[in-house]
Amino acid sequence: MQKQKVNTVSELKVTRYAKGKRPEFYADPAMDEAMSMIMVLSSELSVLRDRLDTVESLAMKKGVFLAEEIESYVPSSEQLQTRELARQDFLERLFYTASKRSAELASNDTRERYDSVLTETAEE
Repeated sequence: MQKQKVNTVSELKVTRYAKGKRPEFYADPAMDEAMSMIMVLSSELSVLRDRLDTVESLAMKKGVFLAEEIESYVPSSEQLQTRELARQDFLERLFYTASKRSAELASNDTRERYDSVLTETAEE
């Protein structure tokens, strides 16, 4: 899957999915989706901890104590936009399997099936 470069929050981004089925480890597909999300979160947390440790170590070597400055820091609008883009990328990866399954189900849906569900729901 090739990612499209996005520079602003307002740019349209087309999500592309890998072809084929993902391996299933649990009887319930929702459990596989949950585990996939947990793995994405775990890898993000691990990378974040490594980076934070690096920043803290480098700051301490220079005699800089950042705790109070971090608590009172106010990011610029450019930094906020960059953070939002990173957050959207992260959420896309986090919900990838659920989005893929939803897209697959939607592409297999038909007008007839939609109408029959409406009819069945109205009759209940």
